[in-house]
Amino acid sequence: MTRRALAAVLSLAGALTLAGCASTVSLTPAEGANDPACADVTVRLPDSVDGQQRRWTDAQATGAWGNPASVILTCGLDTPGPSTLPCETAGGVDWLMDDADAPRYRFTSFGRTPAVEVYLNYDVVSAREVLDQLGLAVGRLPATGAVCTDRPIDE
Repeated sequence: MTRRALAAVLSLAGALTLAGCASTVSLTPAEGANDPACADVTVRLPDSVDGQQRRWTDAQATGAWGNPASVILTCGLDTPGPSTLPCETAGGVDWLMDDADAPRYRFTSFGRTPAVEVYLNYDVVSAREVLDQLGLAVGRLPATGAVCTDRPIDE
């Protein structure tokens, strides 16, 4: 192989490598991301949620699905106290729902420590499907004993 051909092959290989890195979702870990309970959640995250494939992230105790990411999970948040936000149960986990950025909704696990936040785009995925599928992993977090008093998803 000539030097010119070798250089072209190496250049193409480098470009493909960089293109592969572009699919990584850049996130910021939560303050408590190094909690061993978050590692237990992270290793159990599903390969897909509501038809969206999982993608690599660059932050500990996080997950992302879809391209562009339509679901983002972060573990290691402070456990929320009583709230005026609606509280729903899905996937065996209670979730506080914040719709301030609709159609992008933020769900924070309630009654689990550490807390998990799921940020999702309602234009792409169903909260019910996503939270049901993520509940298998998030439900492994230790329960605090606090429970929702308002559960509209299960009605």
